[in-house]
Amino acid sequence: MPVAHVALPVPLPRTFDYLLPDSMSAKAGCRVTVPFGKQQRVGIVVSVSDKSELPLTELKSIVEVLDDEPVYSHSTWRLLLWAADYYHHPIGDVLFHALPIMLRQGKRASHAPMWYWFATEQGQAVDINSLKRSQKQQQALAALRQGKIWRHQVDELEVSETALQALRKKGLSELASEAPTLHDWRDGFSVSGDRLRLNTEQATAVGAIHSAADRFSAWLLAGVTGSGKTEVYLSVLENVLAQGKQALVMVPEIGLTPQTIARFRERFNAPVEVLHSGLNDSERLSAWLKAKNGEAAIVIGTRSSLFTPFKNLGVIVIDEEHDSSYKQQEGWRYHARDLAVYRAHSEQIPIILGSATPALETLHNVRQRKYHMLRLTRRAGNARPAIQHVLDLKGQQVQAGLAPALINRMRQHLQAGNQVILFLNRRGFAPALLCHDCGWIAECPRCDHYYTFHQAQRHLRCHHCDSQRPVPRQCPSCGSTHIVPVGLGTEQLEQALVPFFPDVPISRIDRDTTSRKGALEQQLAEVHRGGARILIGTQMLAKGHHFPDVTLVALLDVDGALFSADFRSAERFAQLYTQVAGRAGRAGKQGEVVLQTHHPEHPLLQTLLHKGYDAFADQALAERQTMQLPPWTSHVIIRAEDHNNQQAPLFLQQLRNLLQASPLVDNQLWILGPVPALAPKRGGRFRWQLLLQHPSRIRLQQIVSGTLALINTLPEARKVKWVLDVDPIEG
Repeated sequence: MPVAHVALPVPLPRTFDYLLPDSMSAKAGCRVTVPFGKQQRVGIVVSVSDKSELPLTELKSIVEVLDDEPVYSHSTWRLLLWAADYYHHPIGDVLFHALPIMLRQGKRASHAPMWYWFATEQGQAVDINSLKRSQKQQQALAALRQGKIWRHQVDELEVSETALQALRKKGLSELASEAPTLHDWRDGFSVSGDRLRLNTEQATAVGAIHSAADRFSAWLLAGVTGSGKTEVYLSVLENVLAQGKQALVMVPEIGLTPQTIARFRERFNAPVEVLHSGLNDSERLSAWLKAKNGEAAIVIGTRSSLFTPFKNLGVIVIDEEHDSSYKQQEGWRYHARDLAVYRAHSEQIPIILGSATPALETLHNVRQRKYHMLRLTRRAGNARPAIQHVLDLKGQQVQAGLAPALINRMRQHLQAGNQVILFLNRRGFAPALLCHDCGWIAECPRCDHYYTFHQAQRHLRCHHCDSQRPVPRQCPSCGSTHIVPVGLGTEQLEQALVPFFPDVPISRIDRDTTSRKGALEQQLAEVHRGGARILIGTQMLAKGHHFPDVTLVALLDVDGALFSADFRSAERFAQLYTQVAGRAGRAGKQGEVVLQTHHPEHPLLQTLLHKGYDAFADQALAERQTMQLPPWTSHVIIRAEDHNNQQAPLFLQQLRNLLQASPLVDNQLWILGPVPALAPKRGGRFRWQLLLQHPSRIRLQQIVSGTLALINTLPEARKVKWVLDVDPIEG
């Protein structure tokens, strides 16, 4: 009897063997139901053979095969198998991560039937006046006599579902279903909306990418903010869709999607589907299926949209490719940008990596001639570069986090009828709550980090583990009631601005104000209507948004980013500053950028202000080469956590000792640690780490494979929670 090797969503790097009864057939990539312990679980068939490491008599049988054909496309299947190996992550977790939740639960991998109401023969013949006691039933029956009513249209047609059910009990109406019709957008595909005339640089970029449309090629589209990268994307997609192929456009966060979706839907007379965490399970499955069967022409999505199966994928676009949110930080720690390049290579299609501030790894790949560089140096339309100012805060009488000179500049821009953005990457009212009498500070006991004070909800919240507690009425240390907020957050800034600008509408855009579904879209629409004149925001505002009336952008508190133990912090700040500054002056108006700091002479600021991001990147790459840091070397971090701050460092030290004594290592491997993680405690667990560095990525992969085997020999490994982070972006 055949043996199916089945992956299950469990934290074990192996498959499980089950007998495949003669009455069943299953291919690799099909879902099955299998007995696992005392339960039945959904699994994925990885392969089928006639062998097992166990005696066949000890194997259980598959209960049910859920799919006739694999739920993965051929290319995504290869991608996932390769990714599980590269990131050294359990295959079952990887395969299930790539599926919509409803498919993980065993729901069928097809569109749900379309239900509709219709009038029965009796309903067509009955005197409608016989229903005079129920006006809603009369209205419903009259509507049904005009034709069937799809169930999802009941509300918009103002027909009562209750009335339809009542008619059904009387034999006057009935429910029926039919399979959804597949719509082929290729028939009659056209481009709608106003096309902008491409400038020379944009046209050159589109032509270069189009010339390599039938093979793999990786293109870094490096354009200053406002240079028209999206217009290049649209023109490339026009060529791809005209050939009947599909496109995947990835954006770093859900907050970027409203404007992006609108641009693409306005341009193309073709279905555009969206995939992000804000969708419910059925919406996500529907979009996934439409991509798989070819109904969707374009899919716009965040990180996990990378694993969407396509019938005929023609191009991948990674917008804001430098953004750290493309890297998964929990569970399977993959980098969607890097895997997207692998997928494009596997499918032999072009991939476009777009950014005004490319990641240093991406620039390194250009220098290594793995990627091609396309530059957009001119801002679109008549936009001019923003004027940059540094305000030295030393000795200033700062009010609400604003220097007097900044307040005056804000008044000037507002009086001219323009909008202002204030950037403060710290949500909440204040980052700490302090007892003025004894110095006690409210601290999360699970993380050893200060609680953030949220005044609107009157609670304290830890922004690391998300735990909450009420604001104490008195100091738990000395009993004093003199408890005061310390520091500035976006919520406090919003309140503090009112006395300065009492008649100016203010909009705060951060995670607290946009958590409700549709809230971000509403706020952005209000901004574009001119309803909000002052915008306060965290890094959500820095990414890709187009505000044509914004002429002043101010960064209020950047000093913390200038002094960090993380070697990547300078790169992140340079990207953030450049992106935020790029929001100013995008529609022919002169923009102005103000940066408040106590350290105006800092070398990083001087380079950015006087030479720009490209000069910073050249300097940073040279420094990293000298220090032998990525991208000149490769990193893998092994993190361990415990509850007593003893087992984790002991486990990692034992692992280090084994590694150094094993034939795995060579003289180019550098091991750092065990050392506490940058966030040494989170969620009640103490966190330690061991860093492995090697100039050869391939050699480091071999060492890590051997390291995993060593871990399995350590008894301490069972006493800690440990994870592997390949190509980490956080220390």
